[in-house]
Amino acid sequence: MKFGFIGAGKVGFSLGKYLKENNIDISGYYSKSQHSSKEAAIFTNTRQYNNLEDLIKNSDAIFITTPDNQIADVWNEVKKLPIKEKLICHCSGSISSEVFSNINNHGAYGYSIHPMFAISDKYNSYKNLSQAFITIEGHEKHIEYLNMLFLNLGNDVAIINKENKSLYHAAAVIVSNLVLGLINNGVNYLEACGFTKEMAIKALYPLIENNLRNVKERGTVNSLTGPIERGDLSTVINHLNVIPEEDKELYRLLSKNILKIAKVKNLERDYKNLEEYLGD
Repeated sequence: MKFGFIGAGKVGFSLGKYLKENNIDISGYYSKSQHSSKEAAIFTNTRQYNNLEDLIKNSDAIFITTPDNQIADVWNEVKKLPIKEKLICHCSGSISSEVFSNINNHGAYGYSIHPMFAISDKYNSYKNLSQAFITIEGHEKHIEYLNMLFLNLGNDVAIINKENKSLYHAAAVIVSNLVLGLINNGVNYLEACGFTKEMAIKALYPLIENNLRNVKERGTVNSLTGPIERGDLSTVINHLNVIPEEDKELYRLLSKNILKIAKVKNLERDYKNLEEYLGD
């Protein structure tokens, strides 16, 4: 099966290069920006297409790797062309294959294929894409083919339901994007203690890295440490006395969240004082 790409940004670059490096047939790239499609074609040693219909004719499957808010518009152009028996895929984490409205009327098959991976560098992220967990959602006819395609590349893969796409994406955002806000708070607090930003990141990194390793090896419950897990109310009070006012609600909410984990880990420990202090 030959894959073509509409959109030549970070995701298009990275996924195309990843597939090509693993001997998957890539037809090439089409983009509104001819500079971008040419650059992607050179990077992947494939072809630049200046005509969308030519790309579709020369591809069995199409990846729409544009920003999420452009997928529906691209589909509206694609569905005007001969796409019978084609696989039409996008890479959005939050949008399901239903964005390809009335695709059955065109004899094509729609899929969302999302690498749970931070693609930040269009020239280098492909090197680590084998580590990405891939989720696939869409028409049953070719879903097992797509499943095996990525399994054979070494990726872990899960097939999910379209109804779960938003919740699935929320999980990814919380542990990737939102956690950066927490790390940034920690950096800010150390800067207030006299650290430079570089020193703060260097100091905090082993904590972050080892915590993630523990979660991978032991799970969230057995990885929990710190004042909430110990039931150390006085330390929690001290923290809330010194952190910025705008951060206090977040600290309380997260503390109540991990208190639930602490109570699972330490069934016999009395957390009544912490519960009362943090509130319902």
